[in-house]
Amino acid sequence: MTHPEPSPGAARLFLEVSTVHGAPSLPLHSAISLFLLSYTECTSVHVHLVWTRAGSARALSGALPRSLPVSELKREDAPPLVRSCRLPAVLEADGRFCRAGLAVVLRCIIQRSCLERHGRRDVASLLGFKGTCLKACAEVSQWTRLCEMDIPSAVEEHLLSPTEEGLQVPAAILHLEHCLAEPVRVHNDDKLRRNKLRQQRNARSVQPGAPGEGGQQVCPTEPQGEDPRAEPRLAQPSEGVELSAALAKLSVDAVPAAATRECSDIRRVKTAELPDLEHVFAEGLYFTLTDVVLLPCVYRYLSSLAQHAPHTLDRLPLLLRWYARVRELPAIVRAAHDCGMSLSSPQRSRTFSPAPGTPWPGDAQQESPRPSEEHFVGGPRPTLTKLQENGIDAVFSPHPCPSWSLHWETLPSAVSPTEGKMSASRAVRKQQQLNNLVAMVMELARPGHTIVDFCSGGGHLGIVLAHTLPKCQVILVENKEESLARARERSSQLSLPNVSFIQANLDYFTGPFHVGVALHACGVATDMVVDRCVQARAGFVVSPCCYGFIQNTLKFNFPRRSEHMILCRFADQTAVQLPAERRSIGKRCMGLVDLDRGWAAEAHGYSVRVMTMEPESCSPKNNMLVGILAEKDTAGH
Repeated sequence: MTHPEPSPGAARLFLEVSTVHGAPSLPLHSAISLFLLSYTECTSVHVHLVWTRAGSARALSGALPRSLPVSELKREDAPPLVRSCRLPAVLEADGRFCRAGLAVVLRCIIQRSCLERHGRRDVASLLGFKGTCLKACAEVSQWTRLCEMDIPSAVEEHLLSPTEEGLQVPAAILHLEHCLAEPVRVHNDDKLRRNKLRQQRNARSVQPGAPGEGGQQVCPTEPQGEDPRAEPRLAQPSEGVELSAALAKLSVDAVPAAATRECSDIRRVKTAELPDLEHVFAEGLYFTLTDVVLLPCVYRYLSSLAQHAPHTLDRLPLLLRWYARVRELPAIVRAAHDCGMSLSSPQRSRTFSPAPGTPWPGDAQQESPRPSEEHFVGGPRPTLTKLQENGIDAVFSPHPCPSWSLHWETLPSAVSPTEGKMSASRAVRKQQQLNNLVAMVMELARPGHTIVDFCSGGGHLGIVLAHTLPKCQVILVENKEESLARARERSSQLSLPNVSFIQANLDYFTGPFHVGVALHACGVATDMVVDRCVQARAGFVVSPCCYGFIQNTLKFNFPRRSEHMILCRFADQTAVQLPAERRSIGKRCMGLVDLDRGWAAEAHGYSVRVMTMEPESCSPKNNMLVGILAEKDTAGH
């Protein structure tokens, strides 16, 4: 299959092609990306199917949008930055900025489509209120994790053995069903809820033989002044307040409704007594990117159930209702046809329906086990004493070069944090923090090495390293697009040829590197950075932060020791305004948490030093972990 090369300004979208039972298949992340491209009619992205083994797109022709040109290549022929990421990934035309991960890639497609066609209000609204739909990374947002990772993975696992799974609805699907039953909270929902109350009262007032409620005034549905004998026009159940608001939002040329003032009896109702709004679409009332992500997943899952276990559909009434609404939207119908999806209504079972309260087969296995949590009473002193009696206490290695500093006065202004929007005193402290990390990196890095700045933010550390070590390649990995935009601007001012950028959760960066760094990686992000460095057999220089935010995640279950959580809680009490004794205890707690992190790396052959930045006043979170592989482990690295 051959197509014209992408235009000079076009981005390149790389999608994975997998093999299932010996036949080529589009993973759900790839199918979702193609579906959104068709839905938005985006033309400034050129699609590349990436094969892990030899194959041909002809075998996938039914699942590929007819409207999109598609190229093919092997994984080893992809650009280096793309090979360093889990797919899907979008590479900008300059080849130095890559976006990776489903949510990040989909948001990029929407933004590019809006730039192509400024009038596509329906496309812009996919990003939701304030443009935050699926913006938070999966490690922070349970909703993003559910939509981006859990549901696609659960559906793909089900499709591998649908007949064996039978009635066992995946936990992620059940979670979504439960979410669809929760009350909806949206911006300005008070007005909508009062409108719903008025609609409910009007509906009751016109029922045969139904008197008004205690003689109270009933607000009319039509403007006053019309013939009072005329029968009020009432919304049908399927056309209530929620659906009306949702459909108005979907309209490209919708006109805002005129402001109206509710009747006095409606205005007097307390907010807590107003009726709840019900879900129309996945996130509430409005159709968003989340619905686009879920549709290919739910389509494949429901199609499988209809074929292999139709009685299981009875367990998912809210999901079926959501699916019925989504598949009727004209833009969805068009995109589905383009992608070879037949959005027929799945037939529910008429022969099997368990009695209320009867457990379904497999229910016991559906709920994910919750990690046990220990609760602590009292302050940190009993825990510190207990650990000390067992020979465990914070140990800080001496700083090898406490007086070393970059010559900030000679560096270009774009290198220095003073160029950013921060006070002069904070900029000085940031320079001092950078002195510490750069000094340690210079001990580890060699010419030709790749250094990865995880959670890079605006690039304070990564850009300094790229300027200071011009013979090293530096990659900035950051989830927040706004932060990377500032870093790219600074890099452009400096014309740095050895720096590139990846917008992604750090889990999506899978490439090889030699040194990993992070300045004030919050909470469990520090553990993720160290873990990624251990996987890559790379050295690391990491400054932790926000110990109190450490929590259980998909990859890390705390506490590693029973005292871990209480140490994390009190490790954050190091602010300068606190009494000296409390700061001292906080510092010991920080040291013990980082001692635990060091032990975890040492179990994989590392030598880890926990030290204090110089001067100590440069930050309340002034710990620094430096890890190197033992000599016997670095021979082949």
